Amino acid sequence: MPKIDNMLAILWMLRSGEKVTAQQISEKLEMNIRTVYRYIDTISTSGVPIVSEPGHNGGYSLLNHFIEAPLFFDVEEQTSLYHAAVFAEEAGYYGGEALDRAISKLSHHSNHEQETKINQHVTSLEVISRLRPPSMEPLLKELEQAVADGYSVNIHYQKSGEKPLSERLVDPYKMIYWNNKWYVIGYCHLRNDIRSFRVDRMERLILTENTFNRPENFSARDFFVNNLLPTIEDKEGIIPLVLHGEKSALDDICQHWFLGHYLQERTSNQAIFLLEKDVIHTYVPHILLPYNTSIKVIEPISLKKRLIEVLTELIEFHQV
Repeated sequence: MPKIDNMLAILWMLRSGEKVTAQQISEKLEMNIRTVYRYIDTISTSGVPIVSEPGHNGGYSLLNHFIEAPLFFDVEEQTSLYHAAVFAEEAGYYGGEALDRAISKLSHHSNHEQETKINQHVTSLEVISRLRPPSMEPLLKELEQAVADGYSVNIHYQKSGEKPLSERLVDPYKMIYWNNKWYVIGYCHLRNDIRSFRVDRMERLILTENTFNRPENFSARDFFVNNLLPTIEDKEGIIPLVLHGEKSALDDICQHWFLGHYLQERTSNQAIFLLEKDVIHTYVPHILLPYNTSIKVIEPISLKKRLIEVLTELIEFHQV
């Protein structure tokens, strides 16, 4: 039997809750008693809390709290879970008390050596959001439950720029977190179409008894991104946007949620995007202006003129 199988067999014998002697393990698994001692030392070193009691009625056993643990995580796995909890908290994740309980269990089922190593990793990371979202835990929790169980929800929703609330019956397909905000993507019965709704604009949510089936092969991510970005309808109207500049500035621009979608070619000091001319004149000037002289427009020449126009408008506005 391979070494790992033998160690697992020993571990399962110890999980019985009864004391087990090295001799009993040796006879049960048909192995040399010195090998038993060596395997137990290896298991203890890995972090399993084995209690050894000498004497006539002694033997090996596991700490009670470890016997109750359903899963065993190594230090790297535990550290990853702690880090994920930090990011989730900054995103306003609805896990709240449940997440705290899970993290508490990880601590409870760790030995001193594991705890020391984990704390070293956990304290080395901190997440700072640009804008901490308001707590929406009750809404997020109900929405996630509706998505998981396939139940429609009634929401009282306020669209941007509209004061009166509208009542919507929505089949929620998936929840999305983007740019410090939570969204739910689903079928809106009022509009007879798939829509996205910002959770922070929901005043009220009621879970209904109506069930729904999600469309097959539907990608909430693709739907959301495609609705954020202008649609390029006329392939013949696409022109290249060529930018030259410092590598760090180009890196930043190429990772921009809008321009990055249209990136076609990139070198250390140049980036080429393909967009419609109207889109370039409408959106790009406001993206490029904060980079000052670290970015230079090569093509189209009309964008240079548009940048001057935007700057002139800003100067005139602030001179008044």
